[in-house]
Amino acid sequence: MLKFSATWKGTFMTDSSKKNYDDILYLPHHVSDRHPHMSQHDRAAQFSPFAALTGHSAAIRETARLTEPEKEPGEDYADILDQKIRQLKHCSETSPQITVRYFQPDAQKAGGAYLTVSGRLRKIDDHRKLLLLEDQTEIPVSRIVELDGDIF
Repeated sequence: MLKFSATWKGTFMTDSSKKNYDDILYLPHHVSDRHPHMSQHDRAAQFSPFAALTGHSAAIRETARLTEPEKEPGEDYADILDQKIRQLKHCSETSPQITVRYFQPDAQKAGGAYLTVSGRLRKIDDHRKLLLLEDQTEIPVSRIVELDGDIF
């Protein structure tokens, strides 16, 4: 029958296997001359799991995010918008209060979102074709879908 004896750290060795390692069993712990001592935290980090799919969840969220396609206004409505913008040019010195609904393209994928902004008109930039509001909002004239205000 085999006898078992407990060694340090709770491992068990048979008496016969213990005799095979008697020459090295109680040697002092080796300390390397070349490599600095590694902390327990750094040693544990070597064996910790890593995220093989880094960015995967962000890509899934981006794909799931919905955008709307841009709708082209009819010619009749485009003419009405042109008239309203010309009327705004004549009244821009008085900083009228306006509400603008416009399409903002998405920077990441096709489509975008329709936004509605209210504020006072600062000026119309004919060179860059923008409506500039007093709160520093810049709205491309070509993206305007609806334009409303007290002056119309």
